[in-house]
Amino acid sequence: MTKKIININLANPRGFCAGVVRAIEIVEKSIEKYGPPIYVRHEVVHNKFVIENLKKKGAIFTDNIDEIPMNSHVIFSAHGVSKKIREESKQYQLKPIDATCPLVTKVHNEVNHYLNNDYEIIMIGHKGHPEVEGTLGQEAESAKMFLVENESDIKKIKVKNKDKLAYVTQTTLSLDETRNIISKLITVFPNIKGPKADDICYATQNRQDAVNNQLDKAELLIVVGSNNSSNSNRLKELGDKKNIESYLVDSPKSIKSEWFNNKKEVLLTGGASAPEELIKSIIERIASLTNIKINEFNGVKENIIFKLPKI
Repeated sequence: MTKKIININLANPRGFCAGVVRAIEIVEKSIEKYGPPIYVRHEVVHNKFVIENLKKKGAIFTDNIDEIPMNSHVIFSAHGVSKKIREESKQYQLKPIDATCPLVTKVHNEVNHYLNNDYEIIMIGHKGHPEVEGTLGQEAESAKMFLVENESDIKKIKVKNKDKLAYVTQTTLSLDETRNIISKLITVFPNIKGPKADDICYATQNRQDAVNNQLDKAELLIVVGSNNSSNSNRLKELGDKKNIESYLVDSPKSIKSEWFNNKKEVLLTGGASAPEELIKSIIERIASLTNIKINEFNGVKENIIFKLPKI
């Protein structure tokens, strides 16, 4: 009996964004110039496949500055770091190479502008995420900064002056949820200031839009990305919210044949730190389980390139 054909509908854009490409290139060029090992503070991007490849080339990842030998080069991850981490690096006489995504740097600049003008700041984001920790860490004691993860957190905030209050956001959040939180903030704090342009990065927006545009006919959503990738998790949640069977995978081995039982339309995408090489290997895995037809959808063309820092 001939196996049925399953449509694998590929969302566009998907996979690497400009900030991830830049961060990976910074690590690779640093290894080429200075030789291994090159130390990286935190995973430079949140993808196991990428991290394992960089380890093979000579990168060593650590969350602890004191584990890095004095006078070594250290790369700060794409998620950005706090001022405390930068100061610790100086104390250990490390030579920093900054792979912070320029869009995260933009948020840091916004925060520092408000702090310099004696504002308190609300950050919308997920507790414990390195980007959030780096942004909150722009203020030494964090006494002027508050973290909001959802609308219910807003009522817990006690500010000194409602007229000197601003907000920023993590760059990899859900567009819809963030808009709702911002709307609530404006209701509670009518004079709150925010960024001139949305802090959520173009790649996060484009990937969420691409999935949303194809979800209506999808019976299964597969997002290629690692569990600690914020933007990948937000893509999976888009399917969850519409009660579509949805999975986040970072290896072909994660794919289960039973997922495709009684399915005809599968939507597949990749988070901003998922390489196309990995996406292709997952498609090959699916093809080994059932007959597939690949449909490539048109989407927003991304031509953004971020310049490398001096290495």
